[in-house]
Amino acid sequence: MRKEDIVKTINEKYKDYQGYVQFSHHPIDKSKDIFYDGKEVVIKDEEGFIYEAHFFNGTISIAIKQINDNWLISTTPIKGDEDTKEYVTDIKEFNYKIKMAQIWEAKPDPLCENMEVLKLQKVVFAGFENG
Repeated sequence: MRKEDIVKTINEKYKDYQGYVQFSHHPIDKSKDIFYDGKEVVIKDEEGFIYEAHFFNGTISIAIKQINDNWLISTTPIKGDEDTKEYVTDIKEFNYKIKMAQIWEAKPDPLCENMEVLKLQKVVFAGFENG
């Protein structure tokens, strides 16, 4: 997938999501790289590349990460009972907290006589909270 293709994918598939894009050549810019409170996702093809991006639509978390010359797009459904935590950002004049969801899964554990034990599988972006 070329850089132009990932920009097109984000603009078309995730335009109604909230989230952010981190470019390789500048810090996150609140005015053009963060999408919240109904702001439609529209990014431009810039001189750098998209290092990573995270989006959330209320039920699905999308993570986009550059790996070598390709982008990995990971989709994770979020259920209402997922553990979530809020984290303060260091983006100037951005009065929202990033919300992250912890995805746990029951798996047999040999240290517990193979009984199922909840194990953390991943942590994903789950939107913004005004804090």
